[in-house]
Order: sequence, then C-alpha cells, then structure tokens
Amino acid sequence: MGYEDVLNNSEQESNPESSFLFKLSSPTRSALLAEGIDTVQKLSEHTQKEILALHGIGPASLPALKESLEEKGLEFKQ
Repeated sequence: MGYEDVLNNSEQESNPESSFLFKLSSPTRSALLAEGIDTVQKLSEHTQKEILALHGIGPASLPALKESLEEKGLEFKQ
C-alpha cells in the first residue's frame, strides 16, 4: 500500500488507524509505508532501533512517532 492509497483510504473512510501518518514528514511517512507500516499497531511491533535503521527516518522523527504510539496506549517493541 503506497502513500496515495493511504491518502485515498483515509479521505474516503476517515481511517483513524492510518491518520498518524499525516502528522509525519514526507520522508518518514514514505519510509514507514515502504515497510508496510501503515498503522500505529504495526509501528508498535518494531523497536526504535529498527525504525531508525529505515532510510528516511532519523532521531528527529522519534518524538512524533512516540506521541502517536502513546495516544493509543502503545509503545515501541522492547
């Protein structure tokens, strides 16, 4: 599922699971989508180290990602 698919799905269905993606920078969003991470639940299945290893995601992305996880009562995998 690419960015356009998520955008279309979100607009048509108001999918709250993928809405966290729109709070992120374009490189971060693209990196997550390239790995199939399109929901906060899927994000929580990865460690911070795994996420930081993705091309397009750096330390500056972590606060927004953590915030999105915390809003759903989730955290990065340990």
